[in-house]
Amino acid sequence: MAPLGIIAGLGELPVQVAKAAMARGQGVYVLRLRGFEEPALERFPGEVSGLAEIGKAFKAFRQAGCEQVCFAGVVKRPDFKALKPDLKGMTLLPKAISAARNGDDALLTFMIKVFEDEGFEIIGANEAAGHLEAPEGLLVGPMPTPAQRADLEKAAHIALEIGRMDIGQGAIVANGLVLCVEAQEGTDEMLKRCAELPGEIRGSDAERVGVLVKRPKPQQERRIDLPTIGAKTVDGVAAAGLAGIGYEARGALIVDVDAVKARAKELGVFLFGFPQDPSA
Repeated sequence: MAPLGIIAGLGELPVQVAKAAMARGQGVYVLRLRGFEEPALERFPGEVSGLAEIGKAFKAFRQAGCEQVCFAGVVKRPDFKALKPDLKGMTLLPKAISAARNGDDALLTFMIKVFEDEGFEIIGANEAAGHLEAPEGLLVGPMPTPAQRADLEKAAHIALEIGRMDIGQGAIVANGLVLCVEAQEGTDEMLKRCAELPGEIRGSDAERVGVLVKRPKPQQERRIDLPTIGAKTVDGVAAAGLAGIGYEARGALIVDVDAVKARAKELGVFLFGFPQDPSA
């Protein structure tokens, strides 16, 4: 079995993807993106590569015998003027900048096509590590009350609409009131903003109110940038006084599900997977 090529950013997701490939005997070759190197990936075969060193990436994966490539991990949009492209990167950079003007989804779709044109098969993290795919129904914690379910459905609708506009993948609603929507700052920073809101509109440890919902953008390429939920997400939800997390079943990844479930149980936070239509 040819090793899996991983283009890796920060976080636990690329680590879990690499572990899954090693466990099934596939092996890995990990390109850790410069400026976003996850220390836990250093133990796997691979090297560090610049964001615009596309030719280097192609060569490294071919020499390693990779046929499949997976994008995983947190990478913030770069300052294109500060990039140091190799020769192949120089030819692609103008097109990448043009795609980026149309939003993150357009840029990511462009990058997938670049690798596919070179003969690599792009697979999603949910395919590379299927155990991370978020299931439907109640995963942990108390079943959402009717009021919490109404907040979940409203937040799911808002997340869908901001996703349609390529703004973000998450929203927070409490007692029908929209508290936050996610943009470029990401989920963790959104939760910090929520925690700074007046306690009477967001709940507390004593009485949790409101729901965070994460779901994919409707038009996004699902082989890359699926929403992720980790123990840190649960901590942020609890700190903001929220009751739980809703996510689109099979449209999100739960990184280290045992740790997430244990933390959620400890803090009294529910995780609930709704179908693509959350009112179903």
